[in-house]
Amino acid sequence: MHPSSAGPPSHPPAPGLEVRPFRALTYGRRDPAYLARVSSPAYDLVTPSGRDRLAAADPHNVVRLILPRLDPSPSEAAGTAELAAATLQAWEDAGVLVRDDRPALWLYDLAPGDGTAPTTGWLGAVTLPPRSSTAVLPHEDTYPDAVEGRRALLAATRTDLEPIVLAHDPEPQLVELAGSVRSGSAALELTDADGVLHRLWRVTEPGILARVVAALGRTRAVIADGHHRFAAARANASAHGSANGSDAVLALVTPMGLGGLRVDPIHRVVPDLALPDAVQAAAQGFVTADVPVDGPGWERVVDAAHAWLLDPAERGLLISDGRRLVRLTAPSTAVRAAVPDDAPPAWRDLDVVLAHHGLIGGLWGRPDTVDAVLIAHRLEEAVRSAANGVGVALLLRAPSPTDVAAVARAGARMPRKSTLFVPKPRTGLVLRPLEA
Repeated sequence: MHPSSAGPPSHPPAPGLEVRPFRALTYGRRDPAYLARVSSPAYDLVTPSGRDRLAAADPHNVVRLILPRLDPSPSEAAGTAELAAATLQAWEDAGVLVRDDRPALWLYDLAPGDGTAPTTGWLGAVTLPPRSSTAVLPHEDTYPDAVEGRRALLAATRTDLEPIVLAHDPEPQLVELAGSVRSGSAALELTDADGVLHRLWRVTEPGILARVVAALGRTRAVIADGHHRFAAARANASAHGSANGSDAVLALVTPMGLGGLRVDPIHRVVPDLALPDAVQAAAQGFVTADVPVDGPGWERVVDAAHAWLLDPAERGLLISDGRRLVRLTAPSTAVRAAVPDDAPPAWRDLDVVLAHHGLIGGLWGRPDTVDAVLIAHRLEEAVRSAANGVGVALLLRAPSPTDVAAVARAGARMPRKSTLFVPKPRTGLVLRPLEA
């Protein structure tokens, strides 16, 4: 089944977000240490070694549901999904997971430990809008195999196991409503391994729910995180109809701008490419020059790259083999010509677009596939991989939230895995059974 085959819901489209309360499935035990032990980062941020650590931390860690087997082939997706469904049912039968007695929305605060301003959002069931709607706009491409894996998991478990993240237009009333909810005690709380404090309030009071739903209904949103899960929800709705909750997706809805998420870059590693060859090919379309590195070791390369990427006076891309750091600036007319002519201005000038079309696909002649272009969510991860001989690290700046919104509203798509919105909600704190 192709993930784009979902038809529109049967009800008339709403001009903005349509968010509704739901009966959540949560862990019955709620002390912070336990919740930290059984929760997980989002599935696409979990490395093989990270999955092993999470699974070993507790027999009921949610990673056993979201990644019952790591990276199954498309032919194994159904069996993997059935394993997750059986595990989920066993946990519910044993009382490890319990269902709420009435529908609720959840106020969700994420406070980084570095003093960065906290992010606030509302966790709810967001109706899947018709394709003609602008209520929810994607900004990144997806891969059919990845969508199918998430669809199979959703269909087998009949449960949204982790939320997507939507960044919505500013709506001042939501700030007031959040403040009133915070006057009560949080229902769930934990601090994750990155020092982010997660606090959630369960909201059931009809008056507050009505006001939150109405306020969010006046906004539209861009998908900040979860493009594959959103596409999987559409595909599942197409296969099973919109009854019994399949017409919606679990989402954390946060503001675009103040009180919302920030965007970090996602870097690339191109396997089986030596740095001298990469530089020689890049020099056909860029001005290349070494960036000074203060001492040996990939850690010093990370320090130099971090400083260069944060310098607002600098422009361009960086490549490295973990020992040497080279900047690519002043892309030629030929490189810029590799970007499609009909692309909107908001899309054409992004570093990630220039990197994929002008450098990776153009000068390096590599296809944009999961094997030919590896993803690294952290600068350290990309440079360390290159230092270990995997290939050449391609280091990028993040687009701004405004850039992302402009691309989405222009109807364009960034290359896959172009943005890393942070901080991330914790997987496993609140699940949504589809019929709830």
